[in-house]
Amino acid sequence: MPHLLHLDASARPGLAGKDLHGSHSRNLSQRFVSQWQARRAQDSVTYRDIGQNPPSIIDHDWIAASFTPEPQREPWMRETLAESDRLVDELVAADVLVIGAPLYNFGMPAALKAWIDQVVRPGRTVDVDESNPLDPYVPLLADRPRHAVILSARGGIGFDPGGPMAHMNHLEPNLITALGFIGITRVHQIAIEGQEVGGELLATSVAQALSQVDALVAELQRALQAQHTPEPA
Repeated sequence: MPHLLHLDASARPGLAGKDLHGSHSRNLSQRFVSQWQARRAQDSVTYRDIGQNPPSIIDHDWIAASFTPEPQREPWMRETLAESDRLVDELVAADVLVIGAPLYNFGMPAALKAWIDQVVRPGRTVDVDESNPLDPYVPLLADRPRHAVILSARGGIGFDPGGPMAHMNHLEPNLITALGFIGITRVHQIAIEGQEVGGELLATSVAQALSQVDALVAELQRALQAQHTPEPA
């Protein structure tokens, strides 16, 4: 059965439309997961609120430990990597990664960047093939099809690909690069725009995004069902 890993990265704890100053990205990610479970209650979900409980920022000890081969690690190194190991285990187990993330100052929230730094791990999610110096990196999460769903919210408008502000959007492109580096290349994007504008423009964007979420849930469930259904002999 498919397993979902649901991350929320917004600093706002509430849901837009329900709570004062609520988060639009959380509203989208909750809609995705609730619609998924409404259709497939048997599928499991791991939830991590990194917006309210950010992962640790990597430091010198983390770098030293992660680049030391596992058999040679000292006890303090294993302790240093314990949080990272938990986060990587959650990601490895997931068939669908659902990320709710607002656009903060043209990029991802610091908590989400901290999560990325914790899960891009030598020997766990990416390896190095020294025999191929021109393209040495081996994505270890390409072992099976995994999907990533990026559900974002932006204060301004025109940040979609081809839009007048697209060159200033470093949220989705950064995530797509980092996830692809470790082997997650099936990426789906839905965004709400116009939060700072409000009014009818925002309401229309929210309605369109919610409709797109529902359609994407159905699409991915069909794809995963076909993937897990053996062909007749």
